[in-house]
Amino acid sequence: MKILFVLENYIPHIGGVEVVFKNLAEGLVSLGHDVFIVTHRLKGTKKFDMINGVKVYRVDCFQSRYWFTFLSILHVLKLARKVDIIHTTTFNGAPPAWFVSKLIRKPCLITVHEVWVGKWHKLTDMSWLNGKIHDVLERFIFFLNFDRYICVSKSTKKQLLNIGVKKRKVGVVYNGVDYEHWNPGKFDGKKIREKLGLGKNFVYLFYGRPGISKGLEYLIKAIPEISKKIPSAKLLAIVSKDKSYEKRYRYILDLIKKLKIEDKVIMHNPVSYKDLPSYIKAADCVVVPSLAEGFGFAAAEACAMDVPVVASNTTSLPEVISKKYLLIEPKNSKAIAEAIFSVYKKDYKKSKKKLFYIGDNINNYVEIYNKLLVK
Repeated sequence: MKILFVLENYIPHIGGVEVVFKNLAEGLVSLGHDVFIVTHRLKGTKKFDMINGVKVYRVDCFQSRYWFTFLSILHVLKLARKVDIIHTTTFNGAPPAWFVSKLIRKPCLITVHEVWVGKWHKLTDMSWLNGKIHDVLERFIFFLNFDRYICVSKSTKKQLLNIGVKKRKVGVVYNGVDYEHWNPGKFDGKKIREKLGLGKNFVYLFYGRPGISKGLEYLIKAIPEISKKIPSAKLLAIVSKDKSYEKRYRYILDLIKKLKIEDKVIMHNPVSYKDLPSYIKAADCVVVPSLAEGFGFAAAEACAMDVPVVASNTTSLPEVISKKYLLIEPKNSKAIAEAIFSVYKKDYKKSKKKLFYIGDNINNYVEIYNKLLVK
């Protein structure tokens, strides 16, 4: 089978979505399939790359992924003639993938990570008007009538159905977690604790973007209460410094200063994917205070590492969380503080670990491709 992925971002750009498609594309190659990817070209990358058997074509887009929607069409059309199926995802790769699929009559499916219709203004720094524009654009993408809509969680599926996408076209395939990488037996957090001078401190960890949807500000506001209950507690926050989050990053720093809790927080630069498990292993607790998650990799990864997790009881997080955990009300700093204190006392819920295998993710997609091809 020959599959073409149309993705606005792909490695070396790193994010949860990029990891999902890297694992899927390389997994398909390992099964003997021929895989092509069209993506936007990052500065310093080649126009063409062969990465672990995956043929990657990069489109110059003036260093803006938004131009990818228009400038990728000819590249997609050229490659699409050679393939059996086209696979895309939200957002900027979806229109060219759909357009070409209809033009040359090839089946096309879209992976939907999150549905933010009606939420853009609330979950980002966008103005009301800009949020409304994104609402319209997102609705436009979802109503392009793809052959299949594959959601990464039941929560995302429910949101997609709520805006009117036909139920018969919607399915769920959970993202895969690399349990070999997130193997707690392979990592020792002691070196990280020594490196950061944490000693015997109770360490609670946040890692990810400082965007509004990640809820970091509510964790920061919980710190004074946490410190009253656990004087030795320190927040280790591994936070992205990407330019698109510069305003939010400054806001978090100003909030820390305003609350006079500088000595209770370590703001750490992003660490490599390879090193991240060691930092999780160094923590006594991982906090995921998100306001919305399509899948919730941070929660799934921390659970895989057998570290207790405090997470918001919203969207997909109850689906992926397991082992040792507490779910709390979103946007509630008091609830965050109480939950972290409960973890400190080793008072949390316990369950069998939920497992989201990469192999299952790949096999489920292959099954979907085959069904689309026999229609």
